[in-house]
Amino acid sequence: MACTRGEEGRWEGRLQAARLRAFVGRKEELAAFDEALCGGGGRVLFVHGPGGVGKSALLSCVAQRAAEAGRTVLTLDARVLDPSPAAVIAATGSVLAGERAVLLIDSFERIHHLESWLRERFLPALPVGALVVVAGRTPPDMTWRADPGWAGMVQVIGLGDLEPMDAGALLDSRGVAGEMRDPLLAFAGGHPLALSLGAAAATGDSAAGARWAPTHDVVATLLDQLVGDVPSPAHRHALEVCAHTYRSTQEVLRAVLPDEDAAALFSWLRRLPFVESSPLGLYPHDVVREIVEADLRWRDPRGYADLHRRVKAHLTQQIHAAADADVLWAVGSLFYLHRDESRAPAPHAWRGAGEIVEDVFRPEDAEDLLRLATEWDEVATVSHWMTRQPQAFRLYRYTANGELAGAGAWLRLESETEAHADPVVASAWADARAGAPLRRGEHLAVYRTWVREHQFGRSPVMTLIRWRAVGWILRSERLAWSFMAGRGDDPAGGRFLPAHDWRTVPARVWLDRLLSAGAQEAPERHEPELVVLSQEEFTDAVRKALRHLSKSGELAANPLTRSRLLAGRADPADALRELLEDGIRDLGRDPRAGKPHRALDVTYLRGAPTQEAAAERLGLSFSTYRRHLIAGVERIADDLWRREVHGST
Repeated sequence: MACTRGEEGRWEGRLQAARLRAFVGRKEELAAFDEALCGGGGRVLFVHGPGGVGKSALLSCVAQRAAEAGRTVLTLDARVLDPSPAAVIAATGSVLAGERAVLLIDSFERIHHLESWLRERFLPALPVGALVVVAGRTPPDMTWRADPGWAGMVQVIGLGDLEPMDAGALLDSRGVAGEMRDPLLAFAGGHPLALSLGAAAATGDSAAGARWAPTHDVVATLLDQLVGDVPSPAHRHALEVCAHTYRSTQEVLRAVLPDEDAAALFSWLRRLPFVESSPLGLYPHDVVREIVEADLRWRDPRGYADLHRRVKAHLTQQIHAAADADVLWAVGSLFYLHRDESRAPAPHAWRGAGEIVEDVFRPEDAEDLLRLATEWDEVATVSHWMTRQPQAFRLYRYTANGELAGAGAWLRLESETEAHADPVVASAWADARAGAPLRRGEHLAVYRTWVREHQFGRSPVMTLIRWRAVGWILRSERLAWSFMAGRGDDPAGGRFLPAHDWRTVPARVWLDRLLSAGAQEAPERHEPELVVLSQEEFTDAVRKALRHLSKSGELAANPLTRSRLLAGRADPADALRELLEDGIRDLGRDPRAGKPHRALDVTYLRGAPTQEAAAERLGLSFSTYRRHLIAGVERIADDLWRREVHGST
């Protein structure tokens, strides 16, 4: 069978034509090139962006346009070029002698050390009509724009992800349709290389559908192309921390990687082309974040779980220790750790960051706040608390125009004296009395919120309001009850009051239950709810525990094992025994408590068979011995009660 002659030309031409047909987007960047091209040259365009974002594809399109305009085009690929001035001069040769020459330099980061030579020696010698386009991962040195001579001749273009419509067009060109598009776009966003690799993998897996996820091959390829080699294991760990947290700071690195040089690692991270800076810290490109996370989860599940625990512990501690203005973002960052978990608390999703700003209440805000309160027919209530607890209020304004979008007030209440002024507060007190009344030194809190109607549901305002609630809860001391005074979508509807007794389920346990959902955290053991004892019940339990100090069964049944004192202990009975024995020994360090201490020591620690025998050992009459013993028990009970109500400090 005879064969016909194929198309003339080289494969290179066919490959280039196919790539140009698949090129989408970049209208603004191409317009900037066209303007420079029509302007007669004498310009340098610096295009910079992370790996895989489409710099080479853009240069190919630029080369085609320049050729169609009749210009002489030369493309230098720094990946295959000897990184020396002599090599650049030899490669350009006489091509750049003409006024209509266009020089394109790709992968400039490979010869970045030649930047000063390029600026001072090579480019000034080019003909006036020449046009130069440089593409690399890092932006050019600031010297270009600081130099009065170059400032008007250099244009810096940061190349970002494709717009959503263009990303969809790229998938169309690769034949991706149906249910597969959404998960692929969710993973890759508008990153061209991630979209292309994902499309190639997805079209070969017709069964994936809406369950599509990047394969290990896709992740590995993207890691090589976008991240490349890292200098050391410490640098890799720093990148993993940066990928796992919402924003990374030097403090985060120091806390999570205590044995490493946090300052040096932070400096390295901030220079990476796929890492950007913000007022809150460093963050990687979304695709880099996803692939670094996916790779670590697959490669080292235990290491991933350990990293997650350390970051979570740091953020939890930060919530307690941070200045008030920083609490909101610490809480949001904590929830961000659980962004991919199926049972994660959806109302706390990180979205709309930057659209709304939180601020404290100031006297000049009163008019705006009362105007908001009129929408809920609660002007009198808001006015009352605005006067008596102005520090309780947080206001949420639109960043763009400063308009008030919502407000919240964490009302801290120790008595019912003001319950008459607010029916919601009165209802909260009634519920607390019916459940478990407050004990001396405790307080309850009512969280009142007022938002514009269109901000109901999962809006940025409601997200920030909920984060602030978590911050109040975790930072409050001696909090007995909290009530979240919310309202449905209908302003005319009544309020509802979800309540929580923090003495039965402490904030630590509540937070773990709220957050623990992903595979990176081992299933936590079930912790029973704690009991809320009155002071009289508590003291009686201490007496019984002392009498049964050597009997594990009786100690295990003592209500103190389910008190705040022993919350989270692996063996509450042993912990209770140790607590009481330490209490007796501590009492002996008080020179004023010598007699009560000796009575307790002989009776409960030295094993006197009866109280009469204990009195005889001490050489005391039984009535005197009993007086000292009762005083000692009361001292122990009072000390433990203070710790139960006020905490260990």
